[in-house]
Amino acid sequence: MPLDILKAGDEAAVADILKQGKPVEITGGGTKLGLGRPVAVERRLDVSALSGITAYEPAELLLTAAAGTPLSQIEATLSQHGQCLAFEPPDLSQLLGAGAGQTLGGVVATNLSGPRRISAGAARDHVLGLRAVNGRGEIFRAGGKVVKNVTGYDLPKLLTGSFGTMAVFTELTLKVLPAAETEETIALPGLDCAEAVTVMCQALGSSAALSGAAWVPGTGVALRLEGFGPSVEARRQRLLALLGRDADVWAAPASKAWWREMRDLAPLGSGAGQAVWKISIPATQAPALLEKLKSLGEHKAALDWGGALVWVSLPCGTDAKAGDLRALLPPDAYAMLMVAPAEVRASQPVFQPRPAAQMAIEEKVRRSFDPDALLNPGRMV
Repeated sequence: MPLDILKAGDEAAVADILKQGKPVEITGGGTKLGLGRPVAVERRLDVSALSGITAYEPAELLLTAAAGTPLSQIEATLSQHGQCLAFEPPDLSQLLGAGAGQTLGGVVATNLSGPRRISAGAARDHVLGLRAVNGRGEIFRAGGKVVKNVTGYDLPKLLTGSFGTMAVFTELTLKVLPAAETEETIALPGLDCAEAVTVMCQALGSSAALSGAAWVPGTGVALRLEGFGPSVEARRQRLLALLGRDADVWAAPASKAWWREMRDLAPLGSGAGQAVWKISIPATQAPALLEKLKSLGEHKAALDWGGALVWVSLPCGTDAKAGDLRALLPPDAYAMLMVAPAEVRASQPVFQPRPAAQMAIEEKVRRSFDPDALLNPGRMV
C-alpha cells in the first residue's frame, strides 16, 4: 500500500497533523529512513518545507535554523564566516543507498557525529535549544539561545538521538565553532590492529591534542592535528619524537580528503548487501574483538576514536544475525546495526539490548512525550 505523504508547511501544520491521532513516519531529506528498525505505518510526515536559517550570530557562535534546513546550506553559511559544526556530521547516503540532502533535524535526531567527536563531543553536546511538537500535537520549546543555559532540565540532550520517537523537531539552535586554520595528518602505515591501538592510545594520551585517531587496514594509523599553523607544527614535531616511528605527513588537502572518507565510512564500501555494525568498546579490547570476528568469515573493519569505536561490515548472505556478532562482544560493549536491508532490520534487534529495568524507564520517558506511540513507532524497539 502506498504511503500517504503529508507535507507540513509550518510548525502549526505539524501540530494539526499529529492531533489527528494517527501514527506517522517522520522525514526531512529522507536520507536516514534506513536507520533503526523499519516503521510500518500508512502515513509519512514530510517536514522538509520547514527550512531556512532563522538567526545566525557569528560573534556569539550561535546558529538557529528550521529542522528541515539542508545541512549543506548550513555548512556553506558557516564556511563563509570561517566556522563549522565541530561534531563533523557524517554523510552516510552511500552506505544507506539514499540520495544526498540530509537535513539538520535528521542529523540531530540520530545524533550522528564524526571522527572529531573524540575532541569536540557528539551532536548532542552542541544543541543548545529547540522547538518541537510532541505526540499530543503540543508545541513546546526547550533549552535556549545562549551557550550558558541553566533553564530547567536539559531536554535537548534527551531528545537528541531519540530517532524522532518522542517529538518532531521544528527549529534547532546549535553552538558553532571556528574552523581550524590548518590541519595535518601523521600517517603510520604497516601497523596491525594491536600495534595501531597501542600507538593511538599513546598519541591520545599525549599533549598533541589530536582531533582524530583512526586505523584502516592497508592504510594504517592516521592521527589528525588541527589548529593554528605554528601550533600544528609544534605538536607534530613533539608527537613524532614521542612515537619514534617512521611516518608520513599529509598536508591539509590530502588530510581533509582522507578524513572526509573516514567520516562517511567509505572504507566499508557501498553498503549494498552488507550489514554494517557500529560497536563501542574499550579501545584496548578492539584487537581481541577483531580477531574473534574472523570466525564470522569475510568482513571489513576500521577503528575510530583510537579504537573505542569499531566499524564492521559483513555480507548479509553469510551473517546478518545480531546474536552471532553480539555473542563475541565483551559485557561492556554496545553494538548497533547501522545498515542492513529492511527485512534484516525488522527481524532482529538493531540497538543493543538493554536490561529490562532500563528499557522500562526509557519507555516511560518516551510515553511522556508520545503517549499513543504515534511518532516513528517501532524505530527504536
